[in-house]
Amino acid sequence: MILKSIDILETITTQDFLKYYFKPQKPVIIKHFVDHWNAVKRWNFEYIKQIAGDKIVPLYDNRPVDYKEGFNQPHATMKMRDYINLLQKEPTKYRIFLWNILKEVPQLNKDFDFPDVGLKLMKKLPMLFFGGKNSYTFMHYDIDLANIFHFHFQGKKKVLLFDQNQTKYLYKIPFSLITREDIDFMNPDYHKWPALKHAKGYKGNLEHGQMLYIPEGYWHYMFYETPGFSMSLRAIARHPKNFSKAVYNIFVMRYFDNMMRKLNGQKWIDWKNKKAIENTIKKTRIYPK
Repeated sequence: MILKSIDILETITTQDFLKYYFKPQKPVIIKHFVDHWNAVKRWNFEYIKQIAGDKIVPLYDNRPVDYKEGFNQPHATMKMRDYINLLQKEPTKYRIFLWNILKEVPQLNKDFDFPDVGLKLMKKLPMLFFGGKNSYTFMHYDIDLANIFHFHFQGKKKVLLFDQNQTKYLYKIPFSLITREDIDFMNPDYHKWPALKHAKGYKGNLEHGQMLYIPEGYWHYMFYETPGFSMSLRAIARHPKNFSKAVYNIFVMRYFDNMMRKLNGQKWIDWKNKKAIENTIKKTRIYPK
């Protein structure tokens, strides 16, 4: 993979953000964009346990997709207090994914506002993400191809980003939003996945209080170096091609995929994994050695 470092800024004006990052669709990390938030001062594991300890949270791990599971179906549930205790005690693959804090813990919404980024943010969809040491999300892009403003709290995590033009090198699974799940993006095997050598993207590191802008439709991979959590705010895709693709994903693709899982079971999953390799070879003419 050919990776450039994501730009890192101390802060930025709305006008400069729109000019230098939103319009060219380029990622950026901003260190002190929301220093005024109470969340930057308060949000850590102990505070979350105090505010939301009794809430039952959905948990996901890195097991391969199973045909019996629905779209974004959790692998387990646990009280938030017990989950954070687990994170603090030992490494775990369990992650919290797309947890809506506005709905679940309204009190937390008093700790942040919606920053002026020059875009209309979706105020009903602030989402939290938690992960343990060495856990990670599969390389994926979001179903709505939204512009994402990702705020990190407690700990450190690594980020890899690719725009949609790099999809042909990433071994994308058809009728899904992910790449092959057996690719280790932290240490890729180029003999097995040679097209990855040609993928051009970005790399970066996030720490407490920092914001990452992920342009619309970007592939992203998150690796937790330490236990931590993040919150994402979103703005709808503005590019007509991305907006139409988001509509297709939400109203057609995911329902078709679920239907095929029910009809064909594991054969459907196996076919998709095979087609990911075949499609990549067809588009790139790069063959495994």
